Amino acid sequence: MQSLTLPASGLRNLDAITVLMVEDDPDDVYLTQQALRASRLRMNLNVVNDGVEAMKVLREGQRPDLVLLDLNLPRMDGREVLMAIKQDPDLASIPVVILTTSEAEEDIAASYRQHANCYVAKPVDIERFRSVVASIENFWFTVVRLPPDGARSVGPAKDDRSLP
Repeated sequence: MQSLTLPASGLRNLDAITVLMVEDDPDDVYLTQQALRASRLRMNLNVVNDGVEAMKVLREGQRPDLVLLDLNLPRMDGREVLMAIKQDPDLASIPVVILTTSEAEEDIAASYRQHANCYVAKPVDIERFRSVVASIENFWFTVVRLPPDGARSVGPAKDDRSLP
């Protein structure tokens, strides 16, 4: 697992936001790191390259405030990771942002059926990609209120196998 702490002025270490990025493309990891470096927030970005490692980190490591999840991953794809997160009572309340190249309607619909918090198609343009990452950061860490640490375990996600 790669880890990068991105500093911001005036914030204590305890205020750091932890993001788990599950991405196997080193170029996308690099672009995301560069986009987050401009952040006003202190952020710990942890990167894993496949779904198996993601689940290991989620179950054994520090709980992230947000997961950035690619769908097309080796060993265990992002669809399986999303399902595992949302069915685990200890992980279900972690916001999961799908950040992927797929623009397939079925991938979008399936992700929301499995309780993804949002779905973002990766732009191919570098500047647009940076802008999208900055927008994700701004929304999830300055607009949205996340549950306090002690209240984040909410029980298993509702089983939606009956949905089309």
